[in-house]
Amino acid sequence: MLPADSAWLALERPENPMIITVMLRVQGLTAPRFREFLAVYWSAWERFRYQPVRRTAGWYWQRDPDFDPLRHLEVVIDRFTPDQLRSWVSARLNEPLPLFRPSWKFWLAPNAEGGAALVLRMHHCYADGLSLRGLFDRLCPASPRQPPALYGAPERDGFGRWLGVAEGWLSSLAGAVGDNVGDGALAEALGRAGHTLGLWRRAGVRLTHDFTGLLVEAEDTPSPLRRPLLGHRQCHWSAPVPLARLWGIARTTRTAINDVLLSCVTAALAPRLGLTRGARHRACLHAAVPVDLRQRLPAELCPEPGNLGNGFGTLFVPLPVDGESPLERLYRIKQETRRLKASTQPLVAWGLSACAPLLPDSLRSPVVDAFCRKASLVVSNVPGTAEPRYLAGCRVTEQMFWVPQAGAQGLGLGIVSYAGQVQFGVVADEALNLELEGFLQDCLHELDRLEAGG
Repeated sequence: MLPADSAWLALERPENPMIITVMLRVQGLTAPRFREFLAVYWSAWERFRYQPVRRTAGWYWQRDPDFDPLRHLEVVIDRFTPDQLRSWVSARLNEPLPLFRPSWKFWLAPNAEGGAALVLRMHHCYADGLSLRGLFDRLCPASPRQPPALYGAPERDGFGRWLGVAEGWLSSLAGAVGDNVGDGALAEALGRAGHTLGLWRRAGVRLTHDFTGLLVEAEDTPSPLRRPLLGHRQCHWSAPVPLARLWGIARTTRTAINDVLLSCVTAALAPRLGLTRGARHRACLHAAVPVDLRQRLPAELCPEPGNLGNGFGTLFVPLPVDGESPLERLYRIKQETRRLKASTQPLVAWGLSACAPLLPDSLRSPVVDAFCRKASLVVSNVPGTAEPRYLAGCRVTEQMFWVPQAGAQGLGLGIVSYAGQVQFGVVADEALNLELEGFLQDCLHELDRLEAGG
């Protein structure tokens, strides 16, 4: 298994599994239609027939000899109201995936009010959000009468080629600083992982500077967001918001849509930290923000178009919880995200996570803990298609993604755009005692204030 995929298995904890959850609302989708879709189109990706298996030398893909896609589908005929549907989806988030077959499963509630609800849970080692979006783009055409024209992909063993390309790429970055970088327990652990990891320690002044900066970055202030997790989650999602509203704010303020979204999340978090106004000025709070690296890494290190896999790094963005106004929060976030995107921090985070599976169990914890302690929450933005799509001939009306939170992070925000609309979704461990509906309403209220000029 490629290190970029097995990294998510190394980050796994019993109370915080690395599972992506997708929810689609699909008008008129029935169980027979979806069973046919699952058997013909979905199963054409060979990776879905494999399960991750741990061996002495690392993680491997192993074909399931008894693979049957219908074993990965559960149909529920209840007529869920909106409140009942949220409770049902939350319960699915807490249902473990079987360990004896490929780690993905669908649930279909065809009779839910407002259209069928389709929930997918899949281990992150299979694919990241962008790969899944590409998969759904191929399987969900823009016309109900148009079947998927191009779909499926074989699973290839490319570990040797991947590792060779990674070493060559890192060697091209290496040079100026030699072996004088990275003393201490973590650097020693990385060095013991082999030649490739040693290259990370010698990969030039800029990489070294950003690697050191990531390690010494201040940890987040103690708050209700940093409690021992219970391993039981709840989720919620907002009503759709026109995407044009966010574009209008971004154009007026000369910021990016991601800046606007992070500003809304910051405003909703600030009053929930349990800090006085004075303490907020001294508070430190980071959001882990996934960043697509497909344009920054060699093509051989990224999933091919149409294939499954992982190609994301992470930015640890400081959130201005002490901001006095919506515009102040927005422009401070813009400044921080521009600074971090110009750095190699996403590449460093990608390298650390990819190295984790290569470490012995006794040395993996320092690396994983150093990676996970840099943020209290995860905020992901998954862009969908501009036009409506059709699954098995049925119109998809809504899309929602929730990505996992590594380590002791118990809060995740998923922001999804699709067919000219945007939705906010939140998932939180029950230990955080977060009132999810009020949190989402505060996010939307901040959007109103930004639209009104702050």
